[in-house]
Amino acid sequence: MSKRFADRLVVVTGAGGGLGRASARGFAREGARLVLVDIDEDKMEETASELRKGSAVCSTHRVDLAIESEIQKFGTQICGQYPKVDVLFNNAGIAYGEITSFVDKINQAEWLRYLAINSLAPLIMAQSLRPALANAKGVVLNQSSMASFLPSTVYGVTKAALNSLTYGMAHAFAADGIRVNAIAPGIMETPAGKAGLTPETYARIRGTQLLKLHGTAEDIAALALFLASDEARFINSEVVSCDAGSAVRGWRY
Repeated sequence: MSKRFADRLVVVTGAGGGLGRASARGFAREGARLVLVDIDEDKMEETASELRKGSAVCSTHRVDLAIESEIQKFGTQICGQYPKVDVLFNNAGIAYGEITSFVDKINQAEWLRYLAINSLAPLIMAQSLRPALANAKGVVLNQSSMASFLPSTVYGVTKAALNSLTYGMAHAFAADGIRVNAIAPGIMETPAGKAGLTPETYARIRGTQLLKLHGTAEDIAALALFLASDEARFINSEVVSCDAGSAVRGWRY
């Protein structure tokens, strides 16, 4: 088993389930020490318990990503405790429920909350951890979405904004030797995905794939591990799709 992240510290937000839990497992398997972040303490502790049974070293931190001061407090704590943060995986976000509404269906306050969590929190988190990321010449990964390419929903717009911020962050953070990329997953077979979409919607989205495969959380974890590793040292300022070749990217039409 490869140990690309032995003796490295990895921060994973939204680690309580789905893509975040799968990614935490992957980093742990390859030797990383984990800092887990989630607003759902129970689910986060489930992830931590599972990882510790496999002898991984990890800590848990409840952070509300809608509140800038909580992110900054967390960043100060982590930078004070650890001289280096090798990887920040900004996985957390809101994907289901009202946020899937068309853009004309919510008010300004709701817009600002969703943009705060899905678009701006990754930037604020990276800024808060920047001293430790700089010491490690580390990597920031942002979790985007296939919905960002032709956004018609609030969710898609928040992820399109995150794509733009990814490019901006890559330019700003390069001065410290920090790489910044994003991952744009397609439809994935996760509990949240199955619960949050009707069977008809799930089938329609999957139908846009060129390859008729079922995406899993492990597919995203594998891509995250590669992009965060030294093997990807020359990849920067990219939004990398993992969607079996979906027509939703737009240019395929």
